[in-house]
Amino acid sequence: MKKLVALFLLCWAAQVQAAEVAGVKLADSVHPGSRDLELNGAGVRTKIFFDLYVAALYLGEKKSSGAAVLADGGEKRMALHLLRDISADRLLGAFNAVIAANHTPAEMAALDAPLREFSAIFHTMGEVKKGDVITLDYQPASGTQVSVNGVSKGMIAGAAFNTALLKIWLGDKPAQADLKQKLLGGQ
Repeated sequence: MKKLVALFLLCWAAQVQAAEVAGVKLADSVHPGSRDLELNGAGVRTKIFFDLYVAALYLGEKKSSGAAVLADGGEKRMALHLLRDISADRLLGAFNAVIAANHTPAEMAALDAPLREFSAIFHTMGEVKKGDVITLDYQPASGTQVSVNGVSKGMIAGAAFNTALLKIWLGDKPAQADLKQKLLGGQ
């Protein structure tokens, strides 16, 4: 009986431990809106030889396909844990380049207003520092909430914008292919 209890406690302890990526401890679940979201996957975004941030994707239920995540109209969170200081303008420029790579000119034209709103939000941030956390929370009724260290910086309405944003990491031309695989639960 003691062995059974010890085995149960060991299994329970393994379930409550948070994941850790590049020294960043990630919660197994978050509650940014009306429901719990579970960690779908996480990985490090690198550029040349530099680790920029740990990206963590939270969903209502696990998904292993980028197309399935993009088609899901439910709540989502993308959390970016900064591993180095970086200007918000530089980060925004990188995001915009990947968004453009994943959309036709007509699709980009349709995204013009929300992308301008997103740009305005990022311009208010200045520089984000190592240890800061940028969260991009999608709530179907309101849109994508952009926050830094839990402080709201602004909201962009619409599911189309959130889908375009997630294509940075999960689109056909992601910022980093191995990061896409890790966000989708791969190794």
